[in-house]
Amino acid sequence: MEIETLEEFDDHLASDGPLRGLRLQDLDLTGYADRLAARGDLTGLVVLGGKVPLPVAEVLLRGGAIQFPGVADAPVDPWRGLYLPSDLYAGLQDGYAATPDAEAYAWFIDARLRTDAYCTLVRAIHDDSVTDDLDEFVQGRSVVGIMGGHALQRNSRSYAGAAGLGHSLAEEGYLVATGGGPGAMEAANLGALCRSAAAVEEAVARIAPVPSFRPDVTAWAAGALAARTAVVGDEPDAPIDTLGPTARSLGIPTWFYGHEPPNVFCDVIAKYFSNAIREEGLLARSNAGIVVLDGAAGTVQEIFQAVTPLFYAVDDAPLPPLILVGREHWTERVPVWAAVTAMAAGRPMEEAIHLVDTIDDVLPLLPALTA
Repeated sequence: MEIETLEEFDDHLASDGPLRGLRLQDLDLTGYADRLAARGDLTGLVVLGGKVPLPVAEVLLRGGAIQFPGVADAPVDPWRGLYLPSDLYAGLQDGYAATPDAEAYAWFIDARLRTDAYCTLVRAIHDDSVTDDLDEFVQGRSVVGIMGGHALQRNSRSYAGAAGLGHSLAEEGYLVATGGGPGAMEAANLGALCRSAAAVEEAVARIAPVPSFRPDVTAWAAGALAARTAVVGDEPDAPIDTLGPTARSLGIPTWFYGHEPPNVFCDVIAKYFSNAIREEGLLARSNAGIVVLDGAAGTVQEIFQAVTPLFYAVDDAPLPPLILVGREHWTERVPVWAAVTAMAAGRPMEEAIHLVDTIDDVLPLLPALTA
């Protein structure tokens, strides 16, 4: 049983329930030494990170608990889980290189640390914490994944179209999930975040003067943060654990592609060090379907990762649709459609794959939401 707030822990202590099997995650246990000592045997209690003063640590050790201490000398808190855009872009006024996002990428690619056992453990704990929070965040939601290239320019018609698609899906009640990066991913997240078509149009126009994150991530992100404030206001961010049922926009990026900065138009960001875990997590959580816009190598990889579970599906349950948008792109410029249809022939996935001309053809192919 995971306990992630002091309120939960207090309730459990008051109920006199057993401590064996509890996982206390990232809690401030200041002042809990006497209450824990009174319980005697603490075998099987696991304390993950958080603030553990010396008197509490001594009680845990004597009682037989297992304590994983907080991590020093790393630019991330491995126990924290999901991020808000403001978390990753704190300090942007001093340039992108000063932000936690950039610092985490620099730490990740440091050749001296890539195979360091301590750093590997930190990254693994971090990504597991993200997955844990992400599972809770999307629980009960119908998620549509939108895939597409990072190079799409903000001042293009295709960008505006992707933003319109994200908005339409969110208005229908879907949670829109993307790879969380620039380009088509940013556009879909932006559209989903906006509460009206007029707000989408205004936000796109606001950020269009800086069409790409190259060569200046600072200007690209600063303009986007200003546009985000215009959309959602400048009130303090709501706690992440309250957002799940009402969230419209989710980004799942990776520091593996750290040269592509995360976009800020997500309600929350699940950022990973492991791209393999991130890719699988994004696709597996797109339980209402996957929409693929124009893209290149990374997008092609996502298509075939999405095809694999469809290919091996054997039961009679309806499969989530895989929708490729842009007939010319996917049959001529990047001709993967022929391979997809060849694998689907005679299998249940044949009914789940679709090639359409425009984003206007997407919504009718998605499963209807229940009230």
